[in-house]
Amino acid sequence: MLYHGSCHCGRVAFEVEAPEDLAVQDCNCSICAKSGFLHLIVPKSRFRLLRGADDLTEYAFNTKVARHTFCNICGIKPFYTPRSNPDGIDVNARCLDTQPHSLSIEPFDGQNWEQNAASLEHLSKA
Repeated sequence: MLYHGSCHCGRVAFEVEAPEDLAVQDCNCSICAKSGFLHLIVPKSRFRLLRGADDLTEYAFNTKVARHTFCNICGIKPFYTPRSNPDGIDVNARCLDTQPHSLSIEPFDGQNWEQNAASLEHLSKA
């Protein structure tokens, strides 16, 4: 299924190909818990930025592998390149404008990231 999504102000818009029934991860690490990000990790080939590249600001911390991208107008983080899957894109399911048929939310223990990150690697493989 092809989903459309955006930031709050709509300056950043994207589309992502994903199953009709989505399984997303709810991470308890500091940045995800504070932002309410629901992780939909896909291969880069299934993501396309439609507009707003010039409106994105990037934030990196700790190992600086993850590339957090925010709309510099409204401050929303609709997607980013995750540390667990640098070959993929992690879309915030809360930023999807097209709603999935069903959405299941799986907990992910990001507070113990080193022990659990490998369980996400398969998500960015085609």
